[in-house]
Amino acid sequence: MTKRLSIIATKDGYIFAGSDAPPIDGWANVNAGLKYNLYADPVRQRLLSVGTRYEMPVGSPHALQANKGGQFDLFMTGGTRVGAYSHFLSATGFRLPADRNTQNQQFYWSAHVDRRLPNRPLYGLLECNWYHWMTSGTGGLPGVGGLDLYNLGSRAVAGTNIVTAAIGVKYKPTALSEIGLAWEAPISTRHDIIDNRFTADLILRY
Repeated sequence: MTKRLSIIATKDGYIFAGSDAPPIDGWANVNAGLKYNLYADPVRQRLLSVGTRYEMPVGSPHALQANKGGQFDLFMTGGTRVGAYSHFLSATGFRLPADRNTQNQQFYWSAHVDRRLPNRPLYGLLECNWYHWMTSGTGGLPGVGGLDLYNLGSRAVAGTNIVTAAIGVKYKPTALSEIGLAWEAPISTRHDIIDNRFTADLILRY
């Protein structure tokens, strides 16, 4: 839209539950919103942004989507270059449902650090993610929050936490493209719905 204001869409697509899970495959909700750059310094590679997203309840009910009213996400992100080869990025925010009976309020914080191999377009990366449930709902599975994919409005989740860690690599074949792979697993005693997760991404700039 402008150099500072962007339209973002961060969730959509099809959910595959896996062969050993109940038959809950289906379309995910669509999450879209706005992000505004408060501060940007391309020379020092520093950035601070705030934004809001709304998760529209348009997914498949049998895939545990389309909960009543949807939810809002208020967030802040920032990043900076560290030395000649490394970067640190962080994001934090609140997921606030329109109906607190059918969905849970959640706070989250994520941190990312990467380091480029000298003279090569290849980066190693480490990440840590913390999820904290602020309220309980009246439905869902007791004690199961749904992490960052589902919001089940579950009972007995208020005050609980999950922490995960990830390790991966990022390859930049050109200045306008990136390919990334990462493996994530919980490091807290509570796992919720995650045993491990493999993520692949492709970024194209224009």
